[in-house]
Amino acid sequence: MASLSFNSSTLRTPSSFQSQKPISNYTKPIKIPFTFPSKSPRSWPKLRRFGGSRSSVSIKEEVEIEDEKEEEDDDDDDDPTVELCYLDPETNPNSLTEWELDFCSRPILDIRGKKLWELVVCDESLSLQFTKYFPNNVINSITLKDAIEGISEDLGIPLPDKIRYFRSQMQTIITKACNELGIKPVPSKRCVSLLLWLDERFETVYTRHPGYQKGAKPLLALDNPFPMELPDNLFGDRWAFVQLPLSAVREEILSLESKLVFGSSLDLDLLGIEIDDNTMIPGLAVSSSRAKPLAAWMNGLEVCSIEVDVARASLILSVGISTRYVYATYKKNPVTTNEAEAWEAAKKASGGLHFLAIQEDLDSDDCVGFWLLLDLPPPPV
Repeated sequence: MASLSFNSSTLRTPSSFQSQKPISNYTKPIKIPFTFPSKSPRSWPKLRRFGGSRSSVSIKEEVEIEDEKEEEDDDDDDDPTVELCYLDPETNPNSLTEWELDFCSRPILDIRGKKLWELVVCDESLSLQFTKYFPNNVINSITLKDAIEGISEDLGIPLPDKIRYFRSQMQTIITKACNELGIKPVPSKRCVSLLLWLDERFETVYTRHPGYQKGAKPLLALDNPFPMELPDNLFGDRWAFVQLPLSAVREEILSLESKLVFGSSLDLDLLGIEIDDNTMIPGLAVSSSRAKPLAAWMNGLEVCSIEVDVARASLILSVGISTRYVYATYKKNPVTTNEAEAWEAAKKASGGLHFLAIQEDLDSDDCVGFWLLLDLPPPPV
């Protein structure tokens, strides 16, 4: 497992920082100055080309039929009104146990002059892709429940164990529909594939739709509430800004896949994050004498991102869909402000990629919890 300790061969710490007084309420001084290009424009990751905008439910075995359909499929790809019902034929249907779902209005008017609603469903790998438009007068849990069942029946896949969604305003409808189907609804902004797909659909589908309303604002904007006090069971003992090369981050992800530690990862290849393995990824390391229970509690929170509030000299932890905590604070002065700003700049330079690591000791080579995080803007719809 990759080390998160302060290795002098990879993490250079000027002597002026070594004697620095503690600046956090975890009593650990921030040690690491990040080095990064002075001009690092923020570029959000884009989804790699996925399975294609295909409206077919299954793959036809007859070559003749496939050839005849090829031209029609190409036309469908260019038609922004086409709805998707696609399953990657190489995917095991039983592996699609977690879906990501959005049910919301789009900046599109129907023939009645009313805003169209759309259901968008996918899985983390985009092996499942489904979209369907609805008029605004049928938006309820019954419609959603029937649509979810329809996806299962049309594609021949079992209903999922969990469905993640990121809009708090739709919680009642989504929760009721899921509960009636025996599915666990999970409010979470860790719907990264879905969020990036919506961003792509805005550019390639919605803006090209004949009913598109230019300049229309999202009906259901994402919540960004004032951060609350951190619950006692989530406190650590010490913390520090750290960084790891992307290659070491990938090693930590492998530890997650082998189920040796708590946490969650992201599919970097799918997201199209094109950065070198030697690129340093910023993170936050937290140590605790009760590291395993702390990691277990964090594992149930759907951790989304960590950001620095320089003005308030604090770190903000975002979890779920509308919960933000003051995760840590530090004494504000020019040195700590520069450190905090450098950490945020390093995060932007890596396309928003960062991580949270929980350890028994900050000098340990092992983690008991590791979350790979991505700072994303809200979707345009």
